[in-house]
Amino acid sequence: MVAWKNLDTLTAFENLKALKNKVDIKVAMAGENGAKRVNEYKVPMAEGMSFNYAAKQVDDEVLAVLADLAKEAELVAKYKELCNGAIINTGENRRVLHQLARKQQGDAVVVDGVDKRAFYVEQQKKAADFANKVHAGEIANEKGEPFTTVVQIGIGGSDLGPRALYIALENWARVNGTLKMNAKFISNVDPDDASAVLATTDLAHALFIVVSKSGTTLETLTNEQFVRDALVKADLDPSKHMIAVTSETSPMAKSTAFMQAIFMDDFIGGRYSVSSAVGGVVLSLAFGPEVFARILNGAAASDDLANNESIFENPSMLDALIGVYERNVQGYPETAVLPYSQALSRFPAHLQQADMESNGKSVNRFGEPVDYVTGPIIFGEPGTNGQHSFYQLLHQGTDIVPMQFIGFKENQMGKDVVIEDSTSQKKLCANVAAQIVAFACGKDDENKNKSFKGGRPSSIIIGDQLTPESLGALLAHFENKIMFQGFLWNVNSFDQEGVQLGKLLAKKVLAHDTEGALKVYSDLLEI
Repeated sequence: MVAWKNLDTLTAFENLKALKNKVDIKVAMAGENGAKRVNEYKVPMAEGMSFNYAAKQVDDEVLAVLADLAKEAELVAKYKELCNGAIINTGENRRVLHQLARKQQGDAVVVDGVDKRAFYVEQQKKAADFANKVHAGEIANEKGEPFTTVVQIGIGGSDLGPRALYIALENWARVNGTLKMNAKFISNVDPDDASAVLATTDLAHALFIVVSKSGTTLETLTNEQFVRDALVKADLDPSKHMIAVTSETSPMAKSTAFMQAIFMDDFIGGRYSVSSAVGGVVLSLAFGPEVFARILNGAAASDDLANNESIFENPSMLDALIGVYERNVQGYPETAVLPYSQALSRFPAHLQQADMESNGKSVNRFGEPVDYVTGPIIFGEPGTNGQHSFYQLLHQGTDIVPMQFIGFKENQMGKDVVIEDSTSQKKLCANVAAQIVAFACGKDDENKNKSFKGGRPSSIIIGDQLTPESLGALLAHFENKIMFQGFLWNVNSFDQEGVQLGKLLAKKVLAHDTEGALKVYSDLLEI
């Protein structure tokens, strides 16, 4: 059994604190030294990608201490325990098994006589069979006409991850002839969200997926009823246009209000649920089950690397360790995720939830307050749009914000234009390269408004092209990074009590069971 200890009790962490500000990136990245770092400070990732950390504030001495920290904290042993079905989610007394939906990573996990890997494979087969029948016209609307659009109704992890992955592959699938159905998403309980989606949807040829593990999520149930009312007004039978993705124990599981239920599992948390039926059903309908299987294969390849003890063979663990060094030693409160790919426009939003909901904790796994900072604030937008938005603060603001760039050598659609002797794709790649060096090295100028201090740390993940495999590998890389950081901070990265509090208070307002400030705000909003 591994030992779960607070970060500030580890000898390697004390040694790491002594190395604060050891590396001046402005010096390290200049001239031939910088070129050498770019060539040497990189590790291979799954699916041919590479994690380059040359512009981070690390050197061989810092990296050696980070390796000691990983060993002392038993990070890989904890990861293996998670994969083998240990009760890692201490707050809810649950296992954490989203990796098992991708591949059998460790020992067989059997719960109440059920082999969990076999259960996930069975649900994936159900999702694939359903999608194939829809695509073949065997499952159709009341008139026998094909469904052409799929709409997912869910919130949080039931929306952000699947939506981000759909957007990431929509154009790739269009070019490669695998776009089977258009997908749309309804998440916000604001009625304008559902209204806007329904206004541009041919209801007679639309299939709706209602996603809620508990079957009791208020926002999702409200939007479900919104859609049901719209279907009835259109003289359509909702039960022939709706399926459920839920747990076997939820009230939705055996409801005749749905044509079919496909099950997710209590041991897969919402923000980690893209690999389950939560992402599997909508993505299989949109792109075909084969494409979803390719996403899972890419994720499994990243998971394989997370089992390596060496930080130079385990990119997600190295990424996590550098992030903890930046957060807990350098004192940086935020991290910007900056994909130079329009297809990844919603990926930062997914990571925002995955990271901040997981590690935004101030007590450890045993409910004891910790005396150090934990999860950073995560934000981001795709480049080059972000350069014309918040990069000003990143370059010259008073806070130093570490950055994680993501870039690809080729675009997805194979179309481009040459202007001023270079293509759009080359301009995109040139921009990300220039930004990394500019953030690191800065620029001196007598005019202080035009002077850049530099010393702004960043890393970049580089791939050839955004494909189902590389997308799955990216997804799992960041999931594993988040979990390794949670292990280091000794927090439970798998519950979300802050979310539950908001739900509870909203129900009190609706029941008019309020007092004090809550009652005043309710009155102001005329609830």
